[in-house]
Amino acid sequence: MTNEEYMLRAIELAKKGGGFAAPNPMVGAVIVKEGRIIGEGFHERCGGLHAERNAFASLRESAEGADMYVTLEPCCHYGRTPPCTEAIIENKIARVFIGSGDPNPLVSGKGAAILRERGIEVIEGVIKKECDAVNPVFFHYIRTKLPYVALKYAMTLDGKIATRTGKSKWITGEEARAHVHSLRGFYSAVLVGSGTALADDPMLNCRLPGAHQPLRVIVDSKLRLPLDCNICRTAGTYDTLVACAGENEKAEALRRMGITVVCLPDGRGRVDLSSLMRELGKMQISSVLIEGGGEIAESALSSGIVNHVYAYIAPKIFGGKDAKSPVEGLGIESPEDCTRLENLRITQTGEDILMSYDVSVKGGV
Repeated sequence: MTNEEYMLRAIELAKKGGGFAAPNPMVGAVIVKEGRIIGEGFHERCGGLHAERNAFASLRESAEGADMYVTLEPCCHYGRTPPCTEAIIENKIARVFIGSGDPNPLVSGKGAAILRERGIEVIEGVIKKECDAVNPVFFHYIRTKLPYVALKYAMTLDGKIATRTGKSKWITGEEARAHVHSLRGFYSAVLVGSGTALADDPMLNCRLPGAHQPLRVIVDSKLRLPLDCNICRTAGTYDTLVACAGENEKAEALRRMGITVVCLPDGRGRVDLSSLMRELGKMQISSVLIEGGGEIAESALSSGIVNHVYAYIAPKIFGGKDAKSPVEGLGIESPEDCTRLENLRITQTGEDILMSYDVSVKGGV
C-alpha cells in the first residue's frame, strides 16, 4: 500500500467518530511496520482516548521503528487526555505522516515541531484536501467558537416543500429520509422553528441504532409550543432547548419538564439567531442542522449563520402558486444580493437527488 492508501484508511476510521467526537475533531490513526498495519484507532468520543492512543492500545507487537499515519496533527497539550505526542515518542515511532494541520492555537504547528525535536521524521500534508474534508465543523468551531450551521430541506422538482393544503409527507423516499437521520446523528443539534413544530409535531431524534442523539432546538419566539407535543413529552429522554423572544408563564412550565429556555430577543419580536449561535457555542455545540420551514430558512440565511446547504430534490411536481417553498420571507430585491453557493456535490439517494453546497463567504445575504 502507498502512503496515500494508508491515509485513506485513517480517514475511513476517523469518520466512525461522527457525532460522538464533537466538539473535538474526528481523527483516525494507522500504525504500519514493515508494510503491515499493526495498529489502528480513531477518536471514539469526546473525553475518550484520542486516535493515536487508541491505535497504540490495539497493538499486538512493538511499534518501535514503525510509521504512523494520522489525519490531524497530533496534540501536544494536556486537555481531557494527555498529549498524543508523548505516546508517539514513548512508542518509538520512526516517522509520522500527517494529513491536516490543527488550527487549535494550543497545537497548531507545535505538535509536529515537538516530534521533530525528538528525532522523529514528520511528513505533513499527505492528501491534505481529503483530510481537511473530514473536519469542516471542527475547523469552523475552533476558529470562531460558533457552531457550523447546515440548512437542510427537501423539495419537489418545481421547488415545493408542501402542497397548497400544507401536506408534506412524504416528498422524498425512504433512502433520503434515512440519510437525514444519519445527518441528525452527525450534527450536535437539530433546529426547527415553531411553525414546523406546530404543524408536524416532530420528535427530531435520530432513529438509527446506536446513533448519537442531537440537542433539539426549537426557535419559538412567542412560546407557542404545546406542553403535550412530542418535543415536550420526550424532553426527559432527549436534551431540548427552546429559544424565545420574551418569557411568559409557559417558560417555567417548560423548565419543569427539563427543557432549557433561553430568551434572546432581536428587538423586533423574534429570536436573534446570531445570539442563539453564540449561546450554543458556549454550550460546546459545534454544529447545527436546521430542518425548519421556509421562514426559519430565510431568517438563518439573512442572518449569515449558514455554512452549508443540503437540498433533497424529489422527482415530483406539486404546482400551486400558494404552495410553500424552501425559503420564504420577503426575499431579495436584486439578483446580486443572493446567497451564493459553491463546491457542489451530487448524490443519488434512492429516487431522489441530494445536492450539497458550501455557502460562499464572498457573496450573499
